[in-house]
Amino acid sequence: MVENTPTTHNVVVCTLCSCYPWPVLGLPPSWYKDPAYRARVVREPRAVLSEMGLELADDVRITVRDSTSEVRWLVLPERPSGTGHLTEEELVPLVTRDAMVGVAKVAAP
Repeated sequence: MVENTPTTHNVVVCTLCSCYPWPVLGLPPSWYKDPAYRARVVREPRAVLSEMGLELADDVRITVRDSTSEVRWLVLPERPSGTGHLTEEELVPLVTRDAMVGVAKVAAP
């Protein structure tokens, strides 16, 4: 597991075979297995994330994590501002599959 912070954003891909932690996240979305996503997110992650609706500031460093059959990456999403008072039980429903592979952020309630 890798953590997203205000200055670092991680995104997960499997460039070889679309390995995906389905026991944890459920069935993978079709775009995750798409060869275009798998190739482009490595070459131009900022553009791919933008096309998926995630705009990151220019000073945020993006790290692409390549999953394999032996190592499956998950992202610990950045905690949304204004949620410091929420309990773990209140935060859990906010975390989405897309946030845990790094193509989205967790939205505040």
